[in-house]
Amino acid sequence: MKNFSTWMLVMFMIMFWIFRIVVAVAGELKWEIGGFAPLNQQMEIILLFVALICIILVIKRKIVGGLLYLLAYGMYFGVDLLNNIQALLGVVESNLGINAYMNLFMSFIGMIIPVAILLDLFMDKGRKNHPKDKKTDWFYDNEQFDRKLDERADKNNYKLG
Repeated sequence: MKNFSTWMLVMFMIMFWIFRIVVAVAGELKWEIGGFAPLNQQMEIILLFVALICIILVIKRKIVGGLLYLLAYGMYFGVDLLNNIQALLGVVESNLGINAYMNLFMSFIGMIIPVAILLDLFMDKGRKNHPKDKKTDWFYDNEQFDRKLDERADKNNYKLG
């Protein structure tokens, strides 16, 4: 993770994950937290563990982590987002309260973060093509640091790599 954008997206993932933990605990204890409520309590808990695995995979720069994160959040938040947008546009007759608007907002954020992470993983060209280790590449890729040997020098090359 060399880019600032990647660090910021992972921080947003972690902050949203912590927020969803608070919402899940509040939903289980029947607390009211500003209109936020879990959409499905059992799926929320499963999604928290899936998101934790995805966070680790995204930190390791694996595209599978981004795809799994988008798939899990798309199945959980995407359906709610679509239903609330249809109700908001008047396609389906319903009265939307403050809880529905807050859940719509969280569903929107829950869909934006995985899409941004997947785009960041796809746009990172140096992820697999040219992996660099700055700690050792400066020595092993530079000819100016190679010793000039004469006839008495040891001809063994002790470089690792």
